[in-house]
Amino acid sequence: MNEFIPRRGRGIVSHVSELIGRTPLFELCTTSSGVRLLLKLEQFNPTGSAKVRMAEQMIADAEREGRLAPGGRIVEPTSGNTGLGLALAALERGYRFTAVVDHHASKDKLRAMKALGAELVYVADDGGGTLRSVERRRVAAALVAADREAYWPDQHNHPGNGGGYRELAKELLADAGQVDWLIGAIGTGGSLCGTAGELRRLRCPARTVAVEPDGSIIFGAPPGPYRQTGSGSPAGFPVGTNVRQELIDEGVQASDVDAFATARALARHTGLMVGGSAGGAIHVALERIETMAPGSTAVVLVCDAGEKYLDSVYDDEWLRGHGLLAPDVEDEVLARLTRYADAGHALQWVS
Repeated sequence: MNEFIPRRGRGIVSHVSELIGRTPLFELCTTSSGVRLLLKLEQFNPTGSAKVRMAEQMIADAEREGRLAPGGRIVEPTSGNTGLGLALAALERGYRFTAVVDHHASKDKLRAMKALGAELVYVADDGGGTLRSVERRRVAAALVAADREAYWPDQHNHPGNGGGYRELAKELLADAGQVDWLIGAIGTGGSLCGTAGELRRLRCPARTVAVEPDGSIIFGAPPGPYRQTGSGSPAGFPVGTNVRQELIDEGVQASDVDAFATARALARHTGLMVGGSAGGAIHVALERIETMAPGSTAVVLVCDAGEKYLDSVYDDEWLRGHGLLAPDVEDEVLARLTRYADAGHALQWVS
């Protein structure tokens, strides 16, 4: 009797990590001068974020370098998306994963990490619900010092972070044909600088605009509180080596009000729900689009999905409680998107 051996057809995978990449580009709008604004929708990756790309790369590098023993423990301070990527890498490769988190993180990200088998270690709340990045790093260092089998990738300084986005840059060129402007939120620096670096290596000199929250200190502005998660650096936090200033042409800030209002307006205009920091990057892109050379292509890196922020960015009561509900700003963004949509339709009719 012949043994039946199942065959995998085209498009069938056996590991979730095989689904990483090849995320779509969404044409948000086109101006009357033919400037295209495209969104790279990284929420279509497993775990709903771009960070799964670099998590896989960091762990593959650690294995190659012999820094992770079989069955070892991965420890990383995270606001959620990197943690989700590391949780996936850990369960597929047979490691334990401990995420050091604070109460500022999205509850859905925390729940998702637990669902993937991660251990969550919370740092103490400061009473104001603010970002606790410095304390997360201190606790992670203590955990690693106490466990000989523990490995801390340190996403802010690990070269695999930026290296994880080489394929993303190639996808942009394959799908868009050209990239004149690259705009994205900046936190660890990996996604934006890693993509920009590979674009330049491929002889695509896109102008790179890094967007941090108001209150972040990456580009030397005064520190202050902010509610955008996964981007920026708070007071006292050491900016890591993956923020490569030589790859950044402009560093700008977006307020929580502008970021969240843009994300909400985008949902009402297109049905796409994006994260708050992506809203900030899109807001900056919409402000710049009229100044771009005719026929240019601008790409905004959308690093995660808005469904993770239903209890914050998309919740009127949460926004109102933090003084961030701004219907007038949402209406301004909607009006601009509608105007560009009309311009794009007119161009298509002429052509």
